[in-house]
Amino acid sequence: MRVTRQFVFMSVFTAIIALALFATHEPFSAQAQESPGETMPPAPLYLPIVARQEAPTPTPTPAPTQTPQVYSAISVEPPPSDRPAAIHGDLNLALRSYITTTGHLGLVNYGGDTDPLAPQIDGMFAPPRLPTFRSVHQVHEWDWGCGADGCRGEPITDYPVTLIEMETAPNEPISIPRRTPNIYTGDFKALVLYAEERRLTITYTRRDTAAVGYMIHLEDFAVNPSLLALYQTTNAAGRGQLPALRNGEIVGIADRGSVKIATRDTGQFLDPRACKDWWSGYMAQCTVQLRRLETGD
Repeated sequence: MRVTRQFVFMSVFTAIIALALFATHEPFSAQAQESPGETMPPAPLYLPIVARQEAPTPTPTPAPTQTPQVYSAISVEPPPSDRPAAIHGDLNLALRSYITTTGHLGLVNYGGDTDPLAPQIDGMFAPPRLPTFRSVHQVHEWDWGCGADGCRGEPITDYPVTLIEMETAPNEPISIPRRTPNIYTGDFKALVLYAEERRLTITYTRRDTAAVGYMIHLEDFAVNPSLLALYQTTNAAGRGQLPALRNGEIVGIADRGSVKIATRDTGQFLDPRACKDWWSGYMAQCTVQLRRLETGD
């Protein structure tokens, strides 16, 4: 016999109605008969409540407003960089990157020759000072034999530290490490070879390379938008000119309460904590710290 779906549905529905009527019907019995007004209320029915709360959307912290600055561009000695700066392992430090390490959070002494004309890091601050070192890092090597543009290698071990983080006041203005010799008329000391919103690479020559002279990488601070705009314009125009900087000229602000720095000479990464190179005005203080390290006091 063929049973249709409609027939099955009506049968089930009828059965459910009958069962409900039977459950609510009170059988006639003298023992079960209750006095008027004493009927028992039905048992309460509890249903779970499922609620979904949307996670609040975090409000992005706006970049602090910086005072517009007027910067100048100067002519660059040829030849220009042999590849775009953004993919150049000597100009864009983000390509190499760096790792956190352990080490003395203060000045250190090294032997060897001393250059009295080396850039002095204390000139980044006004007035010049020796800041607190917050952390120390190691920059990675760059393997030029790996692919067309090279690739990241192992951490550099020529020195135990090749990049430091220095504590600053919130939103403190940042300048370049000061240096005496000029690279161009107008009291210009350094040339910008690479700039992003949060990093700056400068050299103390007019050469578009890390292979000659001193180079400084400044990391994790807010570069002044006016300087960034000038770099982008001159870079797009072929790098025949690039922004130049003077001692004390503001290049950005330490919007997160610190700034990182790596120091180089003729391409080699050096230790930014070295007294004789980058902090020559603090040799006495460095000597005291060295004695404490040696004696364990």
